[in-house]
Amino acid sequence: MSGSVAGIRRPIRIVFLIPLLSLLLTGCGYNNIPTYEEQAKAKWSDVLNQYQRRSDLIPNLVETVKGVAKQESSVLEAVTAARATATSIKVDASTISDPETFKKFQDAQAQLSGSLGRLLAISENYPDLKSNQNYLALQSQLEGTENRIAVARHDYIEAVRVYNTELKTFPGWLWARLFYSGNKPMEEFTVADSVKTAPAVKF
Repeated sequence: MSGSVAGIRRPIRIVFLIPLLSLLLTGCGYNNIPTYEEQAKAKWSDVLNQYQRRSDLIPNLVETVKGVAKQESSVLEAVTAARATATSIKVDASTISDPETFKKFQDAQAQLSGSLGRLLAISENYPDLKSNQNYLALQSQLEGTENRIAVARHDYIEAVRVYNTELKTFPGWLWARLFYSGNKPMEEFTVADSVKTAPAVKF
């Protein structure tokens, strides 16, 4: 009889121990790595969405400028080529753990920012362009998008900092070795501040 009672108590103890163990693991930061990883991926998605929004605005901007300033063909071609290069790089959630692809992406976006800045600057030479309502509307949208890009990048960089720090510090590095050995540090934007500056949008 006592043996059967002991046999019943053992599973009961296990049932109570499992949630207790889970609680202890959570309190020790066991879930931090996957949590921070998902947060960083979400911020990366925001970055991509804002860059895509900018890319979608460029064709209409190029066409509008072309209608008023056809002689600026070299600037227009440079923007179009830079956009094509930027959009040809395939990126997804895995990109942030792939240094080579990440660098190609950020370099292409920096190149596009520079070309776009030169395109916007030529409006100073064309009064008709500066008064074109379609152009002004596109400028306004582009300005808002550049601001959102800056915010999204900032938020992504902060999320990656938290995630990478967790992988390197105790107890995160212990959980990484025991349970998350496949998790790699994520890439951060490293282009110079002068390149990261949003193209000037003047009215």
